[in-house]
Amino acid sequence: QVQLVESGGGLVQPGGSLRLSCAASGSIFRVYAMGWYRQAPGKERELVALINSGGTTTYTESVKGRFTISRDNAKNTAYLQMNSLKPEDTAVYYCNADLAVRSYYNRYDYWGQGTQVTVSS
Repeated sequence: QVQLVESGGGLVQPGGSLRLSCAASGSIFRVYAMGWYRQAPGKERELVALINSGGTTTYTESVKGRFTISRDNAKNTAYLQMNSLKPEDTAVYYCNADLAVRSYYNRYDYWGQGTQVTVSS
């Protein structure tokens, strides 16, 4: 079994910062890409940022220059540093990991439970 556990969400004022963490644990053979998605009320889930096993990153346009995704491969953990937060960043943030369990042949997509980020004065 594999678990993705997120932490770091909360309430922050506009212009503030938060750092999200996502730790993968279990019978992990290899972690490929890790990413952060978000879903605001009444909207579809969208990709926020993605980082592959080599460290190449991708961001949705609205967060470029404000958010930074990183990972610690030794800890199977991904981070999302969010600066200059805006009210429109308010959403539930979900961690996603593309990883192999026990061998290369068992490759699956996993999701965390989600963490609420609220940007409000």
